Amino acid sequence: MTVKEHKVVHEAHNVKGRTPPKHFYDKQPGNGYVTDMKHYREMYDQSINDPETFFGQKAKEFLHWDRQFSQVKSGSLENGDAAWFLNGELNASYNCVDRHAFADPSKPALIYEADDEKDNRIITFGELLRQVSEVAGVLKSWGVKKGDTVAVYLPMIPEAVVAMLAIARLGAIHSVVFAGFSSGSLKDRVVDAGSKVVITCDEGKRGGKTVHTKKIVDEGLNGVDQVSHILVFKRTGTEGIKMKAGRDFWWHEEAAKNRGYLPPVPVNSEDPLFLLYTSGSTGSPKGVVHSTGGYLLGAALTTRYVFDIHPEDVLFTAGDVGWITGHTYALYGPLVLGTATIIFESTPAYPDYGRYWRIIERHKATHFYVAPTALRLIKRVGESEIAKYDTSSLRVLGSVGEPIAPDLWDWYHEKVGKNSCVICDTFWQTESGSHLIAPLAGAIDTKPGSATVPFFGIDACIIDPVTGIEIQGNDVEGVLAVKSTWPSMARSVWNNHHRYIETYLKPYPGYYFTGDGAGRDHDGYYWIRGRVDDVVNVSGHRLSTAEIEASLVNHEGVSESAVVGISDELTGQAVIAFVSLKNGYVQEKVPDGDSEHITPQNIRRELILQVRGEIGPFAAPKTVILIRDLPKTRSGKIMRRILRKIASNEADQLGDLSTLANADVVPAVISATEDQFFAEKKK
Repeated sequence: MTVKEHKVVHEAHNVKGRTPPKHFYDKQPGNGYVTDMKHYREMYDQSINDPETFFGQKAKEFLHWDRQFSQVKSGSLENGDAAWFLNGELNASYNCVDRHAFADPSKPALIYEADDEKDNRIITFGELLRQVSEVAGVLKSWGVKKGDTVAVYLPMIPEAVVAMLAIARLGAIHSVVFAGFSSGSLKDRVVDAGSKVVITCDEGKRGGKTVHTKKIVDEGLNGVDQVSHILVFKRTGTEGIKMKAGRDFWWHEEAAKNRGYLPPVPVNSEDPLFLLYTSGSTGSPKGVVHSTGGYLLGAALTTRYVFDIHPEDVLFTAGDVGWITGHTYALYGPLVLGTATIIFESTPAYPDYGRYWRIIERHKATHFYVAPTALRLIKRVGESEIAKYDTSSLRVLGSVGEPIAPDLWDWYHEKVGKNSCVICDTFWQTESGSHLIAPLAGAIDTKPGSATVPFFGIDACIIDPVTGIEIQGNDVEGVLAVKSTWPSMARSVWNNHHRYIETYLKPYPGYYFTGDGAGRDHDGYYWIRGRVDDVVNVSGHRLSTAEIEASLVNHEGVSESAVVGISDELTGQAVIAFVSLKNGYVQEKVPDGDSEHITPQNIRRELILQVRGEIGPFAAPKTVILIRDLPKTRSGKIMRRILRKIASNEADQLGDLSTLANADVVPAVISATEDQFFAEKKK
């Protein structure tokens, strides 16, 4: 097609491209793995045109195979049957631990930064191997075997990593549930995965506060007979933790019974390594299934080439293993490469806003990978702390979870990186397993706000969302998709392959649908525009609007609800809920007319607490707006587009309302939003 004369990807014309700083190269411990754009293009072209040779060689170079694969790849996006490294056998635990422990048992593997800094400790590869073997022995004694799922509900502590690797050691499948999820959300995930064993702790510590982890597990598993064993790590040692005889066992006591080296169980490359539940637009969480061989290779390749990771580096990924960022870049990526990784339990503000920078100074971290939400928080209230610490060890700064705005990019580069670091703005998903689009540190010029170029094997494209046809050329925008399979892509949705096909492969047959809009600028760089489906991205976490709506409707007074995401300067997006109450709800609750306790303010507070309790604090709406009725089409579909515009203070840009069956409610919605949201923001 002919490139349009007007600037479609206008953002690209408002920023200045950046070359890697000279100081970055001065700090490199060796030569870069990819030297420049020409080198990247050569490798990228081979990965697309001859993936069998490219990935076959990389798989042999980066991973230890117990049995070599006989075929590099098979299957297609059309059929949803992608497979990589067929008939090959390996073990994730061996690749992450054993081979490095055998080479240098004293080398640091996990650097634990506890909530309280006096609890910090370092676990070497030798020690990690011992602990992983012990816990694997415990699980084996309980009958856990290849193909079983084991749920992990732990805070960001070394034992979470140990648990995951112990499960993988047996050829079992770990299903990590973020320790901020509610008991109900935990139950849903344990039941869906069919997990008979759960690994947790007595309590968690975060930001100086105690989280009653075991109590949440007990509430969630009440009446769930499928769970036969719970392994409980003693994190705080608080007395009086309830332990159910015959089901609950202390980690330290069981580990002591299973001393000694436990050999890893080889699994097929396509056997699942883990499930990770992510929000879907239908509301029910979906267990994304990742394979062993392909996922491990994707984690290793992106960690090596995007971040320019060398063996002596120290990677600080400020993400939780409850999410994919923690899986890939706090655990599997660095450990497959034998690189030390920092496990951070706390928050950027505890005990003060100098916490990140103390960690970097203390451990001479070379890489820092964090979500823009944390950076916005520090920029707003904690910038003065940065200068107090020596962060000169840093070489690469990463951004994850959402696009980083150009002004924040500049601040990150100047204040944190001291103009001497490369910034890697990375785009990827739970389903992709590893980076889809990201600059290769030191090899590619960057543009603030752009994720830049596709990683090896990612045949990215832009599709017209109306026609479904791929748009050729540059300076175009549409829906971001991928044209062929890649090693670390998710293979299925647990027990629901049909949903996998419907969600990712059916919207545009022959393509993988990312769910994000994007632009490709005049230089071929990609700019991510955000979700085009019913998913909200809050602080880098994908939340299903349908799941939040279902929680709100569970309240006895709610008739209908609609949830939208709007821009938020701190969290990227914020959840705004529009709720219509049942007719006469207030009168029924207060028949004598005394509505002192059933005020709109109290109802709104109840609804926010309901979502916090049923899903988790991170899913709570920023505000709830009570309205008489929701705007709908004649077919009964709620017009969330209109609600999103109103909540974004763009009521003057609603466009054509002729498709609405009840256009008369729109002025009332605008008025309610003014009174209950915008007016309160001004207070």
